[in-house]
Amino acid sequence: MNAPTRKKPENRYINDLRRLSYIQQQSLGLRAYIVPIGLSVIFLAIVALLVGGEGFTKSPLIVIVAAVIGGYMALNIGANDVANNMGPAVGGKVLTITTAIIIAAVCESAGALLAGGDVVKTISKGIISPGQDVSVIDFRYLMMSALLAAALWINLATILSAPVSTTHSIVGGVLGAGIAAAGFDLVNWATVGKIAASWVISPVFGAAIAATLLYFIKVNILNATDRIEAAKKWVPILIALMAAAFAAYMGMKGLKKVWKPSTGIIILASLASFVAAWLLAKPYIAKRTATLKNRKKDMYCLFDLPLLIGVALLSFAHGANDVANAVGPLAAIVSTLGDSGEIAAKVSIPVWVMAIGAIGIALGLALFGPKLIAVVGEKITRLNSPRAYCVALSAAVTVLIATTLGLPVSSTHIAVGAVFGVGFLREFLENPNKRKVRPGHKLNRTAAQAFSSRRVRTTRRLVRRKFVFSIVTAWLVTVPVTACLAALIFYFVQFL
Repeated sequence: MNAPTRKKPENRYINDLRRLSYIQQQSLGLRAYIVPIGLSVIFLAIVALLVGGEGFTKSPLIVIVAAVIGGYMALNIGANDVANNMGPAVGGKVLTITTAIIIAAVCESAGALLAGGDVVKTISKGIISPGQDVSVIDFRYLMMSALLAAALWINLATILSAPVSTTHSIVGGVLGAGIAAAGFDLVNWATVGKIAASWVISPVFGAAIAATLLYFIKVNILNATDRIEAAKKWVPILIALMAAAFAAYMGMKGLKKVWKPSTGIIILASLASFVAAWLLAKPYIAKRTATLKNRKKDMYCLFDLPLLIGVALLSFAHGANDVANAVGPLAAIVSTLGDSGEIAAKVSIPVWVMAIGAIGIALGLALFGPKLIAVVGEKITRLNSPRAYCVALSAAVTVLIATTLGLPVSSTHIAVGAVFGVGFLREFLENPNKRKVRPGHKLNRTAAQAFSSRRVRTTRRLVRRKFVFSIVTAWLVTVPVTACLAALIFYFVQFL
């Protein structure tokens, strides 16, 4: 009988090292989840303790719960929605994820605190019209149910790497909870129809404008014979166009809650911004191109600075507008605890309520934002600085056109649609006639016969289809899912 073979000592040491390495990897992966979640729990606990302190409300329990849910919603907005602005800049290698998070956190917080305004509609986007059918108590539970349903859905979408509209999420929540509270007659179906239309309008507009801008840049600059001279001519004009668009964008959207200029003032401000930016950009581009070679990649850096300014302004405007999605329902609940005890058409947002939204968005971005930033900026299609510039400018221009036409749009759908548009344009322009031999299972008599019989037209796929289908599906189900979830939460609260 043969004696059992013993393992060599060096093999045993190698196996032990592998086990130790595996344990360390698992520990690091677990810590990557535990630390952000732990910090989020600490933030929500601090919110509960501060709001439950003396002097906030006459009925602290309902407000404590609503404040914690509002903070949770703000965390999820930072984790999911902010990626739409910063993702293209990261994907274009203009910013690192860390730098993007810092810039976005500062700009989002500044937008929420400085331009968030002190008035917000209590019923998100006029989706329901509460009257005698909804009591004050039911209204409070309605708002809480809508807020929690929207936060849970955005959290799930973030886990699934799907950027979704936070506005649509809260609207779906209000819709479902409103139906559960008082039936279908409470719903403003005309508004619901406009929101449904934005599912198509937003991404199509964003994709079309971004693709048009990129095609213009490719034809007139990147593919020109003398790229240096072409850049000196066209890049200052493109920078001036971005300055004019963002001047109008900030006048109509970013600062609308603290300053409401007339149409004439907005037009004059846009024209002045165009001229000033063009005059400043000409010497700047001339100086930058003096050290560049006549190569396509050398032209990319010319779009870095306008892209940085553009994404910073988009983040500021996003903080000013979307903070209401996190704290609007909370402010509505707080308003019903006053002396009147009635449901107001509009309510003031206290500073402490706005601070919860601003800090929550910044914290959610820092803790959970990198995942969606990588999806939008790198995983859908490959971006560079000019492509990312087109996405950022498309977001501002699309919102301006839609606002002028009175069309409802989603900033999330616009930004992601613009990324899709850039990717599909690349597929169309790059290698449209490329032919590739498809291997067959038959032997051909001659090489010429093999090539002629098996030659097929193929196009390189430069957009990952799995993200197209998953993201579009998430968009379509956002309102129905949040509506059903909010209705269930409302019934559960009523049962308790």
